[in-house]
Parts: sequence; structure tokens; C-alpha cells
Amino acid sequence: MMRWSPARPPRPGCPHRRLRHLLIRELPPGLAAGASTFRPWASANFVGARHIFPCALATGEAESMRRALQARLGAIEWRLPGHIVADVVVECGSDRQALRIKILTVED
Repeated sequence: MMRWSPARPPRPGCPHRRLRHLLIRELPPGLAAGASTFRPWASANFVGARHIFPCALATGEAESMRRALQARLGAIEWRLPGHIVADVVVECGSDRQALRIKILTVED
């Protein structure tokens, strides 16, 4: 169990707003991000958060956009102070024109 210490720096805050800003800059034209959410995540060795970004596709086929976006987002060097992007998944939504981007961040 980790105890509190006045000498130990506080844990870095959640990077959700910064991540959303960076993601929106990377989205191709015709793909709009909706209201995003995040929830805490932890494993035996890591602490972080899972960020979910629903997106609406204006035109085109969702599956081809999903593949292209998965490749594009997976290749990015995300700059999140105190955090690392561990996983990026792009899924097709229930609607034919919907995509969902899930990004897992862990504390550095």
C-alpha cells in the first residue's frame, strides 16, 4: 500500500481535455467528434483512464474510414505530460455513419 507523503509529488491529472483537443486536430474532414467520456482504469501494474470519443461520419463508408483512422491514430506520437497512450481502437458504431474511438492512457 502506498502511503501519502508531503515529499512525494501529487499524481498528474487526467489528460482527457488535452487528448480530446489533440484528437480533434487529427480527425479528417467529414468526421465530427461528439460528447466524449472517460472512466478510470487500472491493472495490476498501471493506473490510467479509458477515453471514449463517439464520432459522426458526414459521408462515405464507415468501415473504410475506420481502417484509415485506426492506422492514422495508431501512428501518432501523442504528447500528454505525465501520461502515455497505451492503446487506440476505432470501432464502427451501431449506426452506419457512426464511429467510436477508444484511447487508453496510463500514468507515466
